Amino acid sequence: MPMLALSPVPPAAGAQVRHGRAVIEGVEIFYREAGPAEAPAVLLLHGFPSSSHMFRDLIPRLADRYRVIAPDYPGFGHSAAPAPEAFTYSFERLADVVEQLVERLGIRRYAIYMQDYGGPVGLRLAARYPERVSGLIVQNAVANLEGFHASAAGAFAPYWAERNARTEAPVRTFLAAGTTRFQYEHGASDRADRLSPDAWTFDQALLDRPGNDRIQLELLYRYQDNVAAYPGFQAYLEAHRPPILVVWGDNDPFFTAEGRDLYQALVPGTEVHAFDAGHFALETHLPEIAGAMRGFLARIA
Repeated sequence: MPMLALSPVPPAAGAQVRHGRAVIEGVEIFYREAGPAEAPAVLLLHGFPSSSHMFRDLIPRLADRYRVIAPDYPGFGHSAAPAPEAFTYSFERLADVVEQLVERLGIRRYAIYMQDYGGPVGLRLAARYPERVSGLIVQNAVANLEGFHASAAGAFAPYWAERNARTEAPVRTFLAAGTTRFQYEHGASDRADRLSPDAWTFDQALLDRPGNDRIQLELLYRYQDNVAAYPGFQAYLEAHRPPILVVWGDNDPFFTAEGRDLYQALVPGTEVHAFDAGHFALETHLPEIAGAMRGFLARIA
């Protein structure tokens, strides 16, 4: 795996983060933004069970040179959370909302950072509009079934096959406070002291909102749509070969090295940085990831 020199990272206090809201398809969407309006754009797409909050420390490290946008999906973070009867919670719909937000902000070309749920959202955007994508940054987001640990796949397969109270019960454990904290702490290795409890406390407070469990269970059920879309995502990557940077926590309890290595196999020249980190590698390896991103973004701009 190529390990290129990291670009210098400016002090974290170098940019003021702005907080915006836009109504997309009748849903109020919250987003964080920083950087010059005319600068190359970077779209940060969060995973489960997080929000744009996961990028709170990354954004200032990029915003001296880039326009950085980090939205919260419907049902996450500070965005509105309409009931499933009022909004279709599918990954296709999440991509629709992000697409319309980016267009509303006047952004026509951008690099996409994708973590966890950000993968199926971002890859949908990229496959729809390959010409808009300057590059992809992949952090623990998969596009192949081999990218799942067997235990994770086993927890969801019965739920996807037949949705009922029995098959839902083990999936509900993904909404529990212990699981949320586990996602941050597992695999953090000797950098556990860098983990801020603010991260999982914030995530869990939002998961625990009345009715939010229905939203999350719907998306976890619809995650099977992403598995069905993997061949299309792979075809996009092979056909268009966008520049790709992979920054990966190798101790992820959900996603495997096969998920990490797929990108390099499909797009030769993909730059890969593997870290002794977990699912939320950005929490423990922020300087390294930010440095790799700055070097990558400078080359593709």
